[in-house]
Amino acid sequence: MAADYVALLPAAQMLVAAIVVLVLDLFTPADEKGVLVWTSLAGLALSAWVALRFRGAEGAFGNTLLLDGFAVFFILVFAVVAALTILMSVQYVRESGIREGEFYVLILLSAVGMIIMASANDLILFFIGLETMSIAVYVLAGMWRSRAESAESAMKYFLIGAFATGFFLYGIALIYGATGSTHLDRIAEALGGPQAALLLTAGVFLVLVGLAFKVAAAPFHFWVPDVYDGAPTPVTAFMAVAVKAAAFAGWARIFLHQWEPLRDEWTPAVKALAILTMTLGNVLAVTQSSVKRMLAYSSIAHAGYLMIALVAGGEVGAQALLFYVVSYAAMTLGAFAVVAALKADDREGAAYADFAGLGYRKPFLAMAMSLFMLSLAGFPPLAGFTGKFYLFRAAVAAGHTDLAVIGVLNSLVSVFYYLRVILMMYMQEGGVEAKSFRGAPYLYAAVGFTAVATVYLGILPTGALYASLGAIASLR
Repeated sequence: MAADYVALLPAAQMLVAAIVVLVLDLFTPADEKGVLVWTSLAGLALSAWVALRFRGAEGAFGNTLLLDGFAVFFILVFAVVAALTILMSVQYVRESGIREGEFYVLILLSAVGMIIMASANDLILFFIGLETMSIAVYVLAGMWRSRAESAESAMKYFLIGAFATGFFLYGIALIYGATGSTHLDRIAEALGGPQAALLLTAGVFLVLVGLAFKVAAAPFHFWVPDVYDGAPTPVTAFMAVAVKAAAFAGWARIFLHQWEPLRDEWTPAVKALAILTMTLGNVLAVTQSSVKRMLAYSSIAHAGYLMIALVAGGEVGAQALLFYVVSYAAMTLGAFAVVAALKADDREGAAYADFAGLGYRKPFLAMAMSLFMLSLAGFPPLAGFTGKFYLFRAAVAAGHTDLAVIGVLNSLVSVFYYLRVILMMYMQEGGVEAKSFRGAPYLYAAVGFTAVATVYLGILPTGALYASLGAIASLR
């Protein structure tokens, strides 16, 4: 029975870290809140270590919660993303009047939900993780209480999230009615039996719709621009990367592994979603006058790219998915960190014009932002190029050459709005002031780490590819 709880340790440890930070916040003076940062980072590091230490342990609660290589891979991703989000938030939350301790606690609690989502082998448990993550992120989106846009962002996210939850829950109910179980292994066993095919197919498609809302796939994307634009920039980065990664973790475990026999039913729908998502995201991003909204539409487009891997399927497609999740995390977090470094009086410096002259005023930030923009556009030898290469290769290998061609054409469209940021930084004068290294050392550390990761993953992707392959192998 003791071993039954081992797979729960990473999530439990993260929860304990959140409680410790919450209690410390009560007794820490306002000018000594830095201890909360280091306590949060220590909790994330310890959770990652626990996941690596007990990797492959027996599943908890009748194998409804697993600590296989796949779960460990995403736990490490969540821990790193949460740590970088906290680093880029330190100066930001202090200047914005956001309660620092509460902010870090909510980041940790949302990470607990993400860990459960990546580890869940049961639809009910996956839903618990999904709601744990979502509720924390709803609050994070509205943390800047003095800004009406932040409250609006939180309300819109909450309402759309509740709407998506309805689809997901109804899908679980139909699947249970068709198979008599919510356990993924038992559902997989029932796929070849005399279950009600129509009921099961309807349930699968409703679950698909619920996940499509979470990854912001078109036509379920309409909430993204306003929510991302109104939320505090570090929260936007966290939503664009961690929330999307958690949803794709569940998508991969459920659809690429357990529901592989239903591939003929769901692949056409996912393929159509992928084409619509990347095309709509890129086209609408071209029309934006705000870098923050542009990055919001960019995140929609990249959800479409990630869905190419789901359509490709198999070991190659799954490996490409996991590698691109890591690459996308590095370049997108870095881009939002640079946006967070800009300030314009009482508002965020998120317009294109705010980046004018940044190359001369803050060369490091401009150089890093250039790397992120080029990588997101798919220029070699950066992470975005390498990730897209493996995505498109997987599509071609699976016989979906048309999908790969559409992906390449969409990447060409994205060059326009990504290069526009670089032109503003180096070819225009004006702009707003950016935070200095002395004023925001944590933020500069986050920018530097993501910049190095963006270059490293592009030039030397072997390590991440092997880790992705090992994670996928544990599902078989």
